[in-house]
Amino acid sequence: MFVNFIKRSTLPSLIAAFLIITATIPVKSADIKLPSLGDSTSGIISQQQEHELGRAWLMAYRSRINEHHDPLLSDYLEQLLYKLVSHSELEDRRLELITINNPSMNAFAVPGGVIGIHTGLFRYAKSEHQLSSVLAHEIAHLSQRHFARRVEAQRKNTVATLAGMLASLVLAATVGGDAGLAGLTASQAVGQQSALNYSRQNEQEADRLGLKTMLSAGMDPRAMSAMFEEMLRITRYTGSRPPEFLLTHPLTENRVADARNRINQLPPRQYPDNLEFHLMRVRALIAIDNNASVSLNRFQHELQGNTLNSQAARYGVVLSHIALGNYTKAKDSLELLLQKSPNSLTYQMADIDLDRAQKKYDRAISKSKKLLAYRSDSYPLRISLAESYLKANRYLESEQMLDTLALSHPNSPEVWFQLAEVRGLAGNISGVHQARARYFILNGVFDQARDQLGYARKLLVHDFKQTAIIDQQLRDLAKLEEKLESF
Repeated sequence: MFVNFIKRSTLPSLIAAFLIITATIPVKSADIKLPSLGDSTSGIISQQQEHELGRAWLMAYRSRINEHHDPLLSDYLEQLLYKLVSHSELEDRRLELITINNPSMNAFAVPGGVIGIHTGLFRYAKSEHQLSSVLAHEIAHLSQRHFARRVEAQRKNTVATLAGMLASLVLAATVGGDAGLAGLTASQAVGQQSALNYSRQNEQEADRLGLKTMLSAGMDPRAMSAMFEEMLRITRYTGSRPPEFLLTHPLTENRVADARNRINQLPPRQYPDNLEFHLMRVRALIAIDNNASVSLNRFQHELQGNTLNSQAARYGVVLSHIALGNYTKAKDSLELLLQKSPNSLTYQMADIDLDRAQKKYDRAISKSKKLLAYRSDSYPLRISLAESYLKANRYLESEQMLDTLALSHPNSPEVWFQLAEVRGLAGNISGVHQARARYFILNGVFDQARDQLGYARKLLVHDFKQTAIIDQQLRDLAKLEEKLESF
């Protein structure tokens, strides 16, 4: 499939500027290229420059890692993220969320509103409040524009430092934390001690504002202290190597004490737990396991002993049984969940997944359409219906559903990938090339995007309206390349 090519190719040289990290980083990461930030006289970069830098980096990142595609998990994280953002000081709210299936405890924010989350974060966060403490911290870094402020404070070394840090994030997502630590060590060596002190100040400021955001959003601020304690526990357990999150967010004693003092001054209050967090945690753990038998054993053991949430553990049993083809057992467990929470979209979609696994496509489609009648904007539900149409060989209807998703989620590579596949089955060959072009653009492979648009134009040479659209897309692509060159 054409998706395999993207992981083997390098970014085009038109994404100007550099990444040359020497012997401390494997050759694979040296292919990543980023826009330059200007010379030492350019002053602090603008929010728009940050935004464009972040999107350029996202293209590079997507070309190097396997993004985790789970519509339910992504939808949950996006809703939680925007809930926190609405109570934060972040002005530019053009955010992009990217999820990576990696067992390490990590999350990161990139200038311009890109926020990344490893599925491994769910292994350590025990509640939505603890997860929110990490996200609120990242949002605070963005709202205070710590990257731009560091550019001003350390102009000569900033690009090298940023490049090394971003390369290390790629390495942490692909080959593990040790190589990522080597990359960070190299990049931090470029800076001066004053820069490290400034970074600690940034961390304390992000903690303070993150705490403020959590309070405003109705989240338990004590969860931040609990997450700090969990990070320290992991560090003690693993010896000298800290969690990946702490490589870019050093946890000093002063920082821990400062956060604890702030939290202790707050009046006590009860905060409700959110079942949906625990259900999404199950999905993250299943992705990390990548083995349905292992997952089934995990959740059955939880049901028999200690578990954060018994409903979530049973949900894990359902999903594991479906993956293993144990449909009767899956149905029995799922019925218990639906009896308790009949209106849960997560459980209802598991029911649809069960129908689809049993090739009962008409039932799956019927249930999806009924749910869409009052959840018309649900991204996971629409993706699910498109998949049911596809499995039922109703390619045109699947294509139509994905077309609407491409309009509402134009920056989702997975939507464009699926749309290309479905258009091929539906016989829309020119549409295949156009969808592939968009997919390649989002992954920073502009030469392939240009080729795909060229193939589509040849097929539509007698359709003046469509050729005019493609010509405009080619001009837009050239402008994008030119902008990235002139950064």
